[in-house]
Amino acid sequence: MHTFHGSLVALITPFKDGKVDEPALERMIEWHIAQGTNAIVPTGTTGESPTLSAKEHERVVALTVEIANHRVPVMAGAGSNNTIEAIHYSQEAEKAGADGLLHVAGYYNKPSQRGLYEHFKAVHDNCSLPIFIYNIPGRAVVNVQPETVAKLAELPRIAGIKDATGDLARPWIERSLIKREDFTWLSGEDATQVSYCAAGGHGCISVTANIAPALVAQVQQLCAENRYPEARALQDKLLPLHQLMFKEPSPAPVKYAASLLGLCAEEARLPIVPLSEPYRIAIKDEMQKLGLLG
Repeated sequence: MHTFHGSLVALITPFKDGKVDEPALERMIEWHIAQGTNAIVPTGTTGESPTLSAKEHERVVALTVEIANHRVPVMAGAGSNNTIEAIHYSQEAEKAGADGLLHVAGYYNKPSQRGLYEHFKAVHDNCSLPIFIYNIPGRAVVNVQPETVAKLAELPRIAGIKDATGDLARPWIERSLIKREDFTWLSGEDATQVSYCAAGGHGCISVTANIAPALVAQVQQLCAENRYPEARALQDKLLPLHQLMFKEPSPAPVKYAASLLGLCAEEARLPIVPLSEPYRIAIKDEMQKLGLLG
């Protein structure tokens, strides 16, 4: 069994009056564990890592590890386009007791494939935790090519990939190049999670899981049991909500949805702005259809 598998939540960071809302963070993590989420992924894109201070970033990871208390694994977002900073966040997450690391490719700098390899290798060589490559060219501009992923997979602590390319040929191609049985393929897009699992994936790092954890976990369990007709039927029901989570820049939609559930305030940090009224109506309607709201 892969340590990280099934439904992994790309956890939002709750704010209250401009500060991290630690009681809300604890409520959310406890709720996720009770709802069947398989792993917690704090301080990633959905966790608004670009607008967290270094102190806040490290505190959110440490608190998540503390609350989870080994009941589910924690994959700490530690990525940066500054390799020195990426190493620092990795070492701090390791000290805090995280089980793995998520590292985004070098956004804005636009490194070459060789530069990407050297970036991930430097992180690998300076910490002892399993590292997951986060490939999201839509945000990072750069695309970690399959050959680079395969070369990185030769390093013992490069443990897997979060694939948000939307290219469903990628897991097939990468699996043809990487023969390690312990390498983990995770979808980074809710809408493609069933298709990705059918292509050999082991789970999904999910935004929708923030507000529908039991349903997303059920989709992943059905995939793990090769019950794809049932997984597809449930995914059909979830697809409108998946799509609504990205109608405006994330995490504004999912934070609004979380506020409807009483999990936290919808507060996000600039340059993310509050969700527009038409999408508020649409999200509330879909959540009611799915039985997520009383």
